[in-house]
Amino acid sequence: MALYCIGDIQGCDDAFAQLLQTVDFSPSRDTLYVLGDLVNRGPKSAEVLRRCMQAGDSMRALLGNHDLHLLAASQGLRRQSKRDTLAQVLEAPDRDTLLDWLRRQPLVRRHTNTHGEDLLMVHAGVLPQWSLQDCLTLNQEVQTVLQSADFARFLQNMYGNLPDRWAADLQGDDRLRCIVNAFTRLRFCSEQGVMDFDSAESADQAPQGLMPWFEVPGRATADTPMAFGHWSTLGHINRTNLMAMDTGCVWGGCLSMMRIGDHLGERELIQLQCPQAQVPGGKG
Repeated sequence: MALYCIGDIQGCDDAFAQLLQTVDFSPSRDTLYVLGDLVNRGPKSAEVLRRCMQAGDSMRALLGNHDLHLLAASQGLRRQSKRDTLAQVLEAPDRDTLLDWLRRQPLVRRHTNTHGEDLLMVHAGVLPQWSLQDCLTLNQEVQTVLQSADFARFLQNMYGNLPDRWAADLQGDDRLRCIVNAFTRLRFCSEQGVMDFDSAESADQAPQGLMPWFEVPGRATADTPMAFGHWSTLGHINRTNLMAMDTGCVWGGCLSMMRIGDHLGERELIQLQCPQAQVPGGKG
């Protein structure tokens, strides 16, 4: 029995299948957490969704910004860009089944092993004020709306950069938008947790007054082991309490998977070099 987490697949199903074969992944024995952005930019988004859906509880996905973009596009709420490769899902005969499965995935997942160690997983990041329990609670607020009959109205009002900071008294669409932006888009923020969405550079090129979200002093989740994707220019990071897993598969980088042992500190990185499906520029 093995536990894995994998970075952004973004429709690169051939690489995904090859990596699963490399580790001899068994749905009856193993568990894989997919850290968001299952779809878009790569050529086979529908195949990725089908593979995860058919694996049942052995593959546990969470939503990234591209997955939410697909859901919004499916409702006619978001125009596709020239880089998007969502038509393969939107025109698929099993489109409705795939989209229904996708919108039932959370923004946050927690894995607790037999030793009581927690691994917190998000697509992008968390704000410095949020504890592990805060993340789970806030995720549930969004997940409840996504799974409701009101989900299309939520998707219509989901986009925007404001509010750019968290306040416990935020309500309605502003509250949900702030939660979604942190979990699916965050890279840099200020020490006070003011989010920036203009820069996608590497961590050592932080805009003035900003820092990577995981470097904020006093972050409430600093002692919680975390895994995330989203930030391809960051590259792979493997610290005691932090795993960055997006290594730019769709841009011609690697698809990265971490095998986690009996304890969360027991790790083995498995990577597969991928063909370039997109030319870099505006990564996200």
